[in-house]
Amino acid sequence: MVTSVAEPDAKKGSREMFDSLVAGLRAREDGAVERLVEAFGDKVYRLAMRITRSPDDAEEVTQDALWTAARKIDSFRGDSAFGSWLYRIAANTAYQKLRGRREREVEQDWDTLLPQFDEDGRHLEPIEDWSESAGELVVQSELRGKLQEAVEALPPDYRTAFLFHDVEGLSNPEIAETLGISLPAVKSRVHRSRLFLRQKLARYLEPA
Repeated sequence: MVTSVAEPDAKKGSREMFDSLVAGLRAREDGAVERLVEAFGDKVYRLAMRITRSPDDAEEVTQDALWTAARKIDSFRGDSAFGSWLYRIAANTAYQKLRGRREREVEQDWDTLLPQFDEDGRHLEPIEDWSESAGELVVQSELRGKLQEAVEALPPDYRTAFLFHDVEGLSNPEIAETLGISLPAVKSRVHRSRLFLRQKLARYLEPA
């Protein structure tokens, strides 16, 4: 009973804090930008790191995204949560950073790394369910390393959707709102990312 009362109060308090932050940014109050950095700096940096995989780029993306949000606060209409609006700016800034890199890593053709599908979207080859064996092996350092490598090999937009969903625990609608993409696009990216990871880790997850 206590929990059911406390949760709405917490949500109300959080909403009031964000409303106050937005109002301060709109009014160009002293300290408003600092409050923005304090509230969202770490979260934006983590998102930028997941997309760029570079601490230096992530730092630049974080600064650019927070500054852009402060500068363009009047364009925030309140149709979505402030956090989602800010993360969308951060994600777009990070993708621009990736496109602007002079030295690009050679990536494998994404389509060649995925299982094949028929015209109805069904797998042409069966995929083994390795969830139980994964639970037994995940403690092993070799598998953890291979999993990290496989996640990093995902294209940035797929990697971001996958990490939001399977690591951060965001729902598909929340991811769609945050990244500014359609719900089917989110589902497709998460699903195809999982298939990719299964394929890359199949050798390590086969029963002994």
